Amino acid sequence: MLSTTHRIALLAVAIGVAAGIAALEPRQVVANASSGAKAATTEPRLKRAYRFDRAGWVYVHLEGAPGEIGYQHGYLLAPEIAAAFEAVKLSNTHATKRDWSFFRKASREMLWPKIDREYQEELQGIADGLKARGVAMDVDDVVALNAFCELPDYYVPWLNAREKVANAPRLAAPGNCSAFVATGSYTKGGQIVMAHNAWIGFLTGEHWRIVFDIVPKTGYRLFMDGYPGIIASNDDFGMNSAGLMVTETTISQFEGWDPNGKPEFVRARKAMQYASSIDDYVRIMLDGNNGGLANDWLLGDRKTGEIAQFELGLKHYGLWRTKDGYFVGSNFARDPQVLAEETKFDPSNAETSPNARRARWETLMKKNKGRIDVTLAEKFLGDHYDSYLKKEQANERALCGHAEDSARGEPIWEWGPYYPGGAVQGKAMDSRMAQALSFRARYGHPCGADFLTEPFLKAHPEYSWQAPVLRDMKAGPWTLFRAGERPR
Repeated sequence: MLSTTHRIALLAVAIGVAAGIAALEPRQVVANASSGAKAATTEPRLKRAYRFDRAGWVYVHLEGAPGEIGYQHGYLLAPEIAAAFEAVKLSNTHATKRDWSFFRKASREMLWPKIDREYQEELQGIADGLKARGVAMDVDDVVALNAFCELPDYYVPWLNAREKVANAPRLAAPGNCSAFVATGSYTKGGQIVMAHNAWIGFLTGEHWRIVFDIVPKTGYRLFMDGYPGIIASNDDFGMNSAGLMVTETTISQFEGWDPNGKPEFVRARKAMQYASSIDDYVRIMLDGNNGGLANDWLLGDRKTGEIAQFELGLKHYGLWRTKDGYFVGSNFARDPQVLAEETKFDPSNAETSPNARRARWETLMKKNKGRIDVTLAEKFLGDHYDSYLKKEQANERALCGHAEDSARGEPIWEWGPYYPGGAVQGKAMDSRMAQALSFRARYGHPCGADFLTEPFLKAHPEYSWQAPVLRDMKAGPWTLFRAGERPR
């Protein structure tokens, strides 16, 4: 952990970095964090930035030109980025049987030339900020970290098929997350209500605990949850100062990739930063679509009360809109062409997690028509009802996912029995909260249950390969976060 001397140095930094900065894991990734902390007293790029910790989350305020925002991001979140990077490296190389140099090369040669100059500067700034803290990561590593879902789950399967790789590992596009957006007669007061919980393996997912407050030089102010080192939310829950509310869930068993397209993490960041309407968001996401992280986007415009579901494959997409209704997401495709031509997903199999959760969402939306608000949304995200077994059970079919407790696993995602994965956090907001750039969030399982590494690995040694970096994930309380707030 950081020494007492280093903690005192951090407290003295004029930018207001809070005490208690997380331990570096693994420690050797950071060579000389103290020199970086000392340099902060005279570093002009850090004057408007700060961070603090609360309820399991790390809140970080970033402001300025792209390079400045990147530098602040890399510097202030260096310990968290270093730890997440090690988890991502282990996860991606284990799953794909490719070494890290493969991901660095793909990032440098395929992704980097397609990235807008603005975001190249921000990504380079992250690398520069990490370097100032002594973290041994360069811009190729930072880009590969940003693409940690796109490259292994979309590009590698496409490449293996194209090159006819013998004995290629079985890889499946992720199908994780539960979400809804509702408006009009379905919600209390008729305003938009939106909620989302992020599902992923705990190895990487336990790092999904950043609250980003970003004031860019151009575009709208952003307030979103996110992942250390990544310029987009990446599980995509957030809002901007133009009134746009955004979330999504991924499309299960999607297949498709365009090596000439623009990375999804760049398009998602650009859309949240520059879109002032649902139409704007759709246009930006379609521009240069590479098929990476194929999603059902759930959108809301607090100015008009309109909501939308935007299902984006590679070859096809669908768009549905309403000012009185709801849309739900649980990793199923809805558009007939996307479903038939771009996935292997069976929408009729009620036993699978996406279909079971879709049925549960439909029940909850209809049962609670006219009553849906943020308080109910929090309860929904922690729901354990299995609509296939028709009983309460924390498992892979519950909205609050607990695959670690399921002897079935989830084969459509290549999750084996008792796979350590599921819901790693939850967020909820309504139109009034979005106007104030605020949301409520809970780190860890949204139901409040903890995941403890030692007893889990003792019971399931088949996952011992994760032991070097798998950590406990202890749930915090539901907590309100607002743009512009300072440490208490």
